Amino acid sequence: MRSEYACGLRDGLAIGVGYFSVSFTFGILAVNGGLSPLTAGLISLTNMTSAGQFAGLTVILAHGSLVELALTQLVINLRYALMSLSLSQRFGPAFTTWRRMIVAFANTDEIFAVAMGRAAPLTPRYMYGLASLPIVGWTSGTVAGAVAGAVLSPAVRSALGVALYSMFIAIVVPPMRRSRPVRLVAAAAAAASCILAWTPLSRVVGSGFAIVLSTLAAAAMGAWLFPVDASPEDDGGKEAAV
Repeated sequence: MRSEYACGLRDGLAIGVGYFSVSFTFGILAVNGGLSPLTAGLISLTNMTSAGQFAGLTVILAHGSLVELALTQLVINLRYALMSLSLSQRFGPAFTTWRRMIVAFANTDEIFAVAMGRAAPLTPRYMYGLASLPIVGWTSGTVAGAVAGAVLSPAVRSALGVALYSMFIAIVVPPMRRSRPVRLVAAAAAAASCILAWTPLSRVVGSGFAIVLSTLAAAAMGAWLFPVDASPEDDGGKEAAV
């Protein structure tokens, strides 16, 4: 049993290190926006979602409503429900309801990929070990970034603010270069966001709802124009995946 937990720790080490660096930026941005290091740390400890937290921070700093915040998180993090359903198919009787809930809390993209790629059967202790260092890395990185942001000069904190946009660019650009559908969906999302921000609609649509509406509009357009072919023999289905 102990070896299972140790194996999970070993497989999660690289994820934890990567999470520390990303969440360090989140901590700086949170403090730069007026949140305390404690609040920033609690957000990371109780959420474990990089894109969701950065988007949520944008809504918070824009003084969006709780409804806007909830809808933003629902849209961005909906993929976790699908990943949890897929991962649960590999769980045996040892995974009780409470254990499944614990695993679901820490089911991020990277943890899901490592767990699904494991040839050996998944056990609760392995999944706990796999999630431990990522949770520690994500939370401690946020607190470290928040503390560092609190002591840095305003000029340095302002300069580090571009890290948020750099992270989103780093996420979107690689798949855009490989896939025409992704480029069109990204362009549609940008266009919808500009329309909601630079037209009279901005008077009736808050910044938080603008994010939600732009995301839904672009995703709906992508699903309509580029449906994914479920046939594994069809290479075009891979091309159409968004």
